[in-house]
Amino acid sequence: MAPFIPQAVSIHPHPCFRSSPTPIRSSSIQHINMLSGILIFNQKGENLIFRAFRSDCRPRLADIFRIQVISNPQVRSPILTLGSTTFSHVKHENIYLVAVTKSNANAALVFEFLYRLVMLGKSYFGKLDEEAVKNNFVLIYELLDEILDFGYPQNTDPDTLKMYITTEGVKSAIANSPTDSSRITQQATGAISWRRSDIKYRKNEAFVDVIEDVNLLMSATGTVLRADVNGQIVMRAYLTGTPECKFGLNDRLLLDTGESASNMNNPGGGNGLGTSKTTRAAAGSVTLEDCQFHQCVKLGRFDADRIISFVPPDGEFELMRYRATENVNLPFKVHPIVREIGTTKVEYSVAIKANYSSKLFATNVVIRIPTPLNTAKTTERTSQGRAKYEPEQNNIVWKIARFSGQSEYVLNAEATLTTMTHQKAWSRPPLSLSFSLLMFTSSGLLVRYLKVFEKNNYSSVKWVRYMTRAGSYEIRYVFYLSGYGVSSLTQLLH
Repeated sequence: MAPFIPQAVSIHPHPCFRSSPTPIRSSSIQHINMLSGILIFNQKGENLIFRAFRSDCRPRLADIFRIQVISNPQVRSPILTLGSTTFSHVKHENIYLVAVTKSNANAALVFEFLYRLVMLGKSYFGKLDEEAVKNNFVLIYELLDEILDFGYPQNTDPDTLKMYITTEGVKSAIANSPTDSSRITQQATGAISWRRSDIKYRKNEAFVDVIEDVNLLMSATGTVLRADVNGQIVMRAYLTGTPECKFGLNDRLLLDTGESASNMNNPGGGNGLGTSKTTRAAAGSVTLEDCQFHQCVKLGRFDADRIISFVPPDGEFELMRYRATENVNLPFKVHPIVREIGTTKVEYSVAIKANYSSKLFATNVVIRIPTPLNTAKTTERTSQGRAKYEPEQNNIVWKIARFSGQSEYVLNAEATLTTMTHQKAWSRPPLSLSFSLLMFTSSGLLVRYLKVFEKNNYSSVKWVRYMTRAGSYEIRYVFYLSGYGVSSLTQLLH
């Protein structure tokens, strides 16, 4: 699905293939009540990092958290309060990050700080896990001392911290220079603390990923009970200097401004975009809800003329998040039929059809078909892909590695049941679907233009990639007393 994009627009397909919106800026975490300490554990409960910022954070608190949370699988809450001590934790990869507070801290802001700590670790180490913590524990302690002052959060921006903290855990010499120190102070408190001004690249490029998770709940009669899209726009900017970028989408409010195609020239240069016809077919405007922008976006400009204008951070960052609930394009139509034969057998017929263009294809398509708890064995026949029974999950899993657009496939299966004295009634949970589909957006959102303005007026190349994934994509069963053949199922898809 792609809109009409003028020839002057310089946005290209990704080389790797590899409403009224309400703008919300990220909350400032500097208003958290003080943290008493930060702890990091591995999955075995070993304390990898213990940094106390106040005298009320004692080493015995690590043992309390290990016993009460890590050793107790029944604990599901991310917050544990024992007396006057509160443990707030997030689990990332194979480690636990824990914030200890004695005061009545804002829980949402504490978790925001912990997730920023995760992002900071990724920026320095590439991946924040147990191995990264053990290999870089000196640097982690140094970072904690920089971003927390007596338990109060300070600047957590990776670009600012990298100016004077090296990845080897030794402070850079530039931090000792009076000139550079004043520049660091200015950047840490100025309007663009997220970007340095001395960045240089031999080739100036910008990569834009529009990533959407489509959610669906369909009734047994084929009625859509719920359909919505959670989307994000991720950008990787490798641009020299401090460029200003202007970003245009086919948001309904953007189109209502009456901006003509003649104004969509691209001073930044670059090659033209060959956008797919499937994307162009849904070139109408879309209504976005619950928009959240990165702090670099100039919200005043967006409120005035609905243009997303910003000075991007260097490297990868999330430009915005959004939701869409109107005119959701469902990439797959699934029709399952289940027939129960007495108490010893269940027959399945599942047909699936791709609603997107034949020029596109989805990858890693997985259909999970629930089976009764007393299933003894199953037999499966598929027209495409492979299917097998997973007893630990009580599912028949049908996998299709590559699913071409407009294709239709059918699975027929039979489950043999064991006789149980005290048999629970089968709850018949819905069928679920997961997939990944490039160059398709379920919301119909499209990038109309991306302009780069910089005082040196250099040429830049832009790339865009669309990706739709399954969020919670569920279809309830239809039960029939008499069976249907494959041909009947195929007819139901049309």
